[in-house]
Amino acid sequence: MLLRPGETCWRVERADRVALLMENAAYFKALEAALPLARKSITLLGWQFDPRTRLDPEGPAHDRGGEVGFLLRRLVRERPELQVRILIWRSPLPIAWSQDFFPQRSGAWFRKNKGIDFRLDRARPLGACHHQKVLVIDDVLAFCGGGDIAVDRWDTDEHLDRDPRRCTPAGLICSPRHEVMTLIAGPAASALGDLARERWRLATDEVLEPCPPQEPIWPEGIAPDLTNVTLGIARTEPEWRGHPEVRENEALHLEAVARAERLIYLENQYVTSPVIAAALAERLQQPEGPEVVIVSTGKSPSWFDQATMDSARLALLGRLRAADRHGRFSAWMPLTEGRKPVIVHSKVSVVDDRFLRVGSTNLNNRSAGFDTECDVAVEARPDDRDSVDFIRRFRLKLLSHFLACEAEDLHRLHQDGGSLAEAIRTANRRGRLAAIDRPPGRVSLLMSEWQLGDPGTTRDAWRPWRRGRLSHRLIDTVRLGQAEAEAEAEAGASAGSISKSTISGR
Repeated sequence: MLLRPGETCWRVERADRVALLMENAAYFKALEAALPLARKSITLLGWQFDPRTRLDPEGPAHDRGGEVGFLLRRLVRERPELQVRILIWRSPLPIAWSQDFFPQRSGAWFRKNKGIDFRLDRARPLGACHHQKVLVIDDVLAFCGGGDIAVDRWDTDEHLDRDPRRCTPAGLICSPRHEVMTLIAGPAASALGDLARERWRLATDEVLEPCPPQEPIWPEGIAPDLTNVTLGIARTEPEWRGHPEVRENEALHLEAVARAERLIYLENQYVTSPVIAAALAERLQQPEGPEVVIVSTGKSPSWFDQATMDSARLALLGRLRAADRHGRFSAWMPLTEGRKPVIVHSKVSVVDDRFLRVGSTNLNNRSAGFDTECDVAVEARPDDRDSVDFIRRFRLKLLSHFLACEAEDLHRLHQDGGSLAEAIRTANRRGRLAAIDRPPGRVSLLMSEWQLGDPGTTRDAWRPWRRGRLSHRLIDTVRLGQAEAEAEAEAGASAGSISKSTISGR
């Protein structure tokens, strides 16, 4: 079992129903249907929040009642017993400036609403951020994934070049963005409520009581993808003021990579963790190891990420290609029809179509031990064909929507050719997935080696030379694999020479 409480996850709970919501158009639609079902409690944890966010951009532009802030105001006005709590990261000014809406302004937006308690989370080590994206309703329904509620996040699976529905209040049309969220009902949602209350306590010193028992709820029009499944919840928490470090997300990723037999499919905004990359490199060097397919962003939207994460990602992917002794590695970036980059903000892992995880955790150092993160995961039993079939269909849905092809066509190509990368190349007639194969430059190698801007713990936050040791683990793994390959080649050449000499002697 990959999901082991206390090791690779925090808790394992039953989920009565689970829906996978691909793109924020689906997430916002489900959110618009779910919020009015609340009777006692709505708790939101987020990296970013903008009350002006329209949950249905296709509705009347002049109808401000469709904005999430007005919706929450109306709900607490109509239901005095309803308490809404919102906890958002108190981002530094340079980052807040790029968000178009300072988080401090949200507090002023709700100041006159007694039923809405808006707080900024500053209870973090210096330089760390609160990155969990969780929303819990009455402890019976919850959302968890990588999506924030903000004006620049909505998009459909078409990822159109210039979609007026992606227009912000400032009149800007945002870049296309890919996202995945989960909708969960049952005891697993209650567990996420416990997580949210603990996060609130650490940030505000206020202890919240669990929500009184409520009747099960589920938003109308949202079909569940899985029913009565076991769900694992994995966290990241930094060591801070007596609070112990929690690295369940990293442990779960490493365990999944080590156990993979056929295929590791990763969608992630950042792929810069040398620890995860070293584990992947080791599997790529094994003769019978799994295929590794990564989909990531070609170019990050913010200047900080471009300077730090983009360079480090390019170098890390180059080292994984160097470790790929058997031709089982490929990395891709999605493009629009007009050849513009699609921001991959999702954090999805699929292993052997038996393991699926979705959350807020990036594949970088910060998400392993410096920021707060929360992921949920489903591990299908070998005899649970329904779950295995769904995970396979969802993986195909993710890839085929990038390729602008039919999922069944991609599945047939994969079955015929055996390699998912070859199936992608064959199905990629419109050029919507571009290979990330550009060799890294000196700056990229420097950023990758020292992991600048990407601390992994409170102990190396201001000591980048300690992070250099992590990068050396990946470099050494690749070099070891190359040395073994050269030794095998020399041994093969020597054996060939002996055979030729023997034949000539005869």
